[in-house]
Amino acid sequence: MRAKGEPKHPQQELFQAELEQIIDMHHPLVRLGKCIEWVSFEEALGATYHPMQGAPGISTRLMVALHYLKYQHDLSDEDVVAAWAENPYWQHFSGERYFQHRLPVDASSMTRWRQRLGEAGAEQMLRETIAAGIKMRVIRPADLKRINVDTTVETKAIRYPTDARLYHRCRERLVKVARAEGLTIKQSYEHVGRRLLMQSSRYAHARQMKRTRAATRKLKTQLGRVLREIERQVTEPSEKLAKLLETAHRIYMQQRHDKNKV
Repeated sequence: MRAKGEPKHPQQELFQAELEQIIDMHHPLVRLGKCIEWVSFEEALGATYHPMQGAPGISTRLMVALHYLKYQHDLSDEDVVAAWAENPYWQHFSGERYFQHRLPVDASSMTRWRQRLGEAGAEQMLRETIAAGIKMRVIRPADLKRINVDTTVETKAIRYPTDARLYHRCRERLVKVARAEGLTIKQSYEHVGRRLLMQSSRYAHARQMKRTRAATRKLKTQLGRVLREIERQVTEPSEKLAKLLETAHRIYMQQRHDKNKV
């Protein structure tokens, strides 16, 4: 269920001082908290809560603020929650009015909240971060016309133009499509090709490059044999097979320094 909103006219505590009375209101985190449209998160992420069922959820502003602080200081969920209980500026940033001495949430709640957040919620957080930066004049609109994204550690589905796996995968697809169209493939090199691919990877890991190149050449030879066997059997291939044959020819013929490689 959605979190309960803050009362419009909250009653003051008699024996507690408000955070605004004990912190520097010119602190960067305080200024940032004033520039972020916290209501937009309630509207954008409200769909992730059930309207009636369940206990009242945790404050959306608190969870968003914890994640901002987590990624800003590169902390784990446990560390950011523990540091929150000691830092009055972090508590003010997350919407607290008085200093809290206990942990706001269990660290596992942050993990479950991220799972429920999804891509739309992450985009909303990024959007508000950029909007706050523009309001504070830290980011200029001209800086957003072109953005460079570093994807060094991201897994990419790109193979080297003469990679052993490229020859192996192309041969597998040729055999699969050809047999589906009723062609007879005498030798598919399924087991031999898989063993050669494993040997190529192990040789490359051991820096035995001469053996690696030999295994790669054998995989390329197997691709060429399957390619020629299919072309001998069919004169007018289907659209799918013809496209795959064209790609296989490009993979078989391309060299390291060619342009427009597959």
